[in-house]
Amino acid sequence: LIDLTLITYDDKSFQVHSPILAAVSSFIEKRLRTEGNDHSENNGGNVQRKMVSLGPDVDHIGLQAIVEFAYTGDVQSLDKDNIVLIRAAAQALAVPRLLELCNKVMRIMEVGTPVNEEQKALSLQQMKITLQSIEHLWADRVGCDVTLDVDGSSFDHKVILAASSDFFRGMFTCGMRESCQTRVTLPFLIASELEALIDCSYSGNLPLAWDCVFEITCMALQLQFQTALSLCFDFMRQEMDASSCLDVASFAEAYGMSELLEEANDFILRNFWVVSDTAKFRDLPAEKLLDIIRCDGLCVPSELAVFRAVSSWVQVDPEERLSQAGILMTGIRFPLMTFREFREVRAINLRMECFGNKEVELYGAALKEFGFSLPKSQEQYRVRHPKDVLVLVGGDQLNPDAGQRIASKELWFANSLRNGTGLVKEIEWRRLGEIPDKPKFRHGVATMMGRLYVVGGCYFYTKDDIMKSAYYDPVENIWRRLSDMQELRSNFSLVANKELLYAIAGDKEINTNIDSVEMYNPDTNTWFVQPLHQALSGQAVATIDGSGIFISGGFNSKYECLSSMFLYHPETGTTCLADMANDRALHCMEPLRGHLYVAGGLCNLRKYYTDQLACEVYDPVADAWTTFTSLSVPHVGAASAVLEEKIYILGGYCQDNYSESGLVHRFDHSLQQWQNMGKLPGAVSDIRACLLRLPQH
Repeated sequence: LIDLTLITYDDKSFQVHSPILAAVSSFIEKRLRTEGNDHSENNGGNVQRKMVSLGPDVDHIGLQAIVEFAYTGDVQSLDKDNIVLIRAAAQALAVPRLLELCNKVMRIMEVGTPVNEEQKALSLQQMKITLQSIEHLWADRVGCDVTLDVDGSSFDHKVILAASSDFFRGMFTCGMRESCQTRVTLPFLIASELEALIDCSYSGNLPLAWDCVFEITCMALQLQFQTALSLCFDFMRQEMDASSCLDVASFAEAYGMSELLEEANDFILRNFWVVSDTAKFRDLPAEKLLDIIRCDGLCVPSELAVFRAVSSWVQVDPEERLSQAGILMTGIRFPLMTFREFREVRAINLRMECFGNKEVELYGAALKEFGFSLPKSQEQYRVRHPKDVLVLVGGDQLNPDAGQRIASKELWFANSLRNGTGLVKEIEWRRLGEIPDKPKFRHGVATMMGRLYVVGGCYFYTKDDIMKSAYYDPVENIWRRLSDMQELRSNFSLVANKELLYAIAGDKEINTNIDSVEMYNPDTNTWFVQPLHQALSGQAVATIDGSGIFISGGFNSKYECLSSMFLYHPETGTTCLADMANDRALHCMEPLRGHLYVAGGLCNLRKYYTDQLACEVYDPVADAWTTFTSLSVPHVGAASAVLEEKIYILGGYCQDNYSESGLVHRFDHSLQQWQNMGKLPGAVSDIRACLLRLPQH
């Protein structure tokens, strides 16, 4: 598909694609616009090639740099020895962006900064601009060398089609008849869907909605538009909800997309209670419904929810579906119900039997299973194994023998989530390992690029006990040291944002907190200190889609609880946002569905503190707070994390009497309820938690 040969004054030739060069060179673009679109067939069907001889200002070194810049957005060979030749060629062929790059590199070399790092940062941006320029050529029908006839005409560049689609690459480069044609008729395609895919090839954008995504995905599969296909899959994964997950699962199963099918099925299991209330659920085939309710990983408030879903499915068409009710009831684990719940089963089953013939017996079979179960058998649970595991790090607790507090160096992870009888739920904890060196609490924990970072903290309630930092690589199952922070800090917040770690505020000693932020760059293993608008400790932080770091509450320099909310940007500093309705510190804040949920902690009570049970949720678009279900027990100095779109609050203590609960509570957004998930395995106060992908899990 090469259609242009450039010949330098020293008789060196370069073969290129004219639309690519025209996107960076005004000289080539002008020639392309002047010549117009020549669709004549020649050379036995080969691509019609043009030749351009260049003047003495362009030698092979300069032209090679221009070609490299057009195709990659970068010039690896740009240095002080050839920059003059490259600038001369860029001026002769009118390549303003390369000229600008040369001028910038010359300024960088004057101050001694490495050139390669600066060029790498600009490469992606330059490629985006080049693609936009090619899109403008396409819009103006400049350099288009093929007309695709699909319910009308569409003028396109063969090279762009071939680069985007394996189908068109084979058509135009493998000697097929269409490779020598300037008009290709495609009667089997739908114009609107093909237009969306071609537009994506030029712009990199693919507007999608549920009313068109499956059709566009089918065509992307048929024509092998790989980039568009990835965008379609990303849309389905990110936008999947209760009303669309069953369609995604059916689509993925029909086309053999195993990974997408696994994700859709997992979404159905995690959100079964909400999915079962949709119209599409009531249209499920009985076999598919049975497969779902038989899964161990089915996530429901109680087993009664499974029975209600099955009975509502049957009652959509009792005459037709009652005969299938018996086999569906075998997927319900009646031993997991309480006597009160089973009374509802009895009433509904007997009522359904009245609609059928004498051969349908539902209540008797359910009663038999309910009454003859073993009380402590493994069948007493639905056991779910999340892909990401909840990890607990460090913390401290009261030693019951000595009556003193002891810090922990243990790491635990939640191996499985278990639904028991009625509303009983448990977490199966397993030991993961230990922190290097001494135990610690009031430290910082974050995950970034698959690694667990443990930073700062202390191992006793005195100053100068601030601990060193390290990270754990679960793939290699090894700990490695980090460089030390420049400032001592505990009771601070650690968060990952755009592949950097941020250690925000904290205590440097008892009753003295810090007004700074430290940024950690894992590539250079270095920390950089930046100022913060005020001294803080015991605050909570979170990020939403890399839009900045939200900081809520905490203690000020007088150790008064705050109700403030700020947005912190490393470049611009802090921006004040709407205050919370309640002051709080030593609390938790987690992002969920584009909002920030705040729970737990303590608050001011005249000269003292008391437990804060009220919970609030922040909407960053409206810059407003609303309340949600309050906690039933205090969680001061607790850990938190979001696992499978549910918020976990782990451990902590009660401020009023300093008792330790050791409990785990989970907030289910769909039910607007806090659920008791059992107890922690070790330390319960000032612990930290995060999610981690374990290879062996």
